[in-house]
Amino acid sequence: MRLIVTLILLLFIAAGIVLGALNADLVGYDLGFVRLSLPKGAALLLALVIGWLLGGLTAWLGVSSRQHRLRRRALGQAGGKTKTSPAGA
Repeated sequence: MRLIVTLILLLFIAAGIVLGALNADLVGYDLGFVRLSLPKGAALLLALVIGWLLGGLTAWLGVSSRQHRLRRRALGQAGGKTKTSPAGA
């Protein structure tokens, strides 16, 4: 199994090297407050990484907020069923 994972990893590394070599032209970006000049391959890689991070953050926030809501609902139902006496009584 490790051999297959290693081969796939090497395939993606080779594809990244080829992509970077074929897209070595500089592309200018004006972000309003700063101007950048990046190679096309680096710009594509940066866009992929930012998209991956934002997608992961969105998925994590969605799952964690759902878990929090379910936990709060479960605590509310458990708290409503049990009666506790006042302290000292």
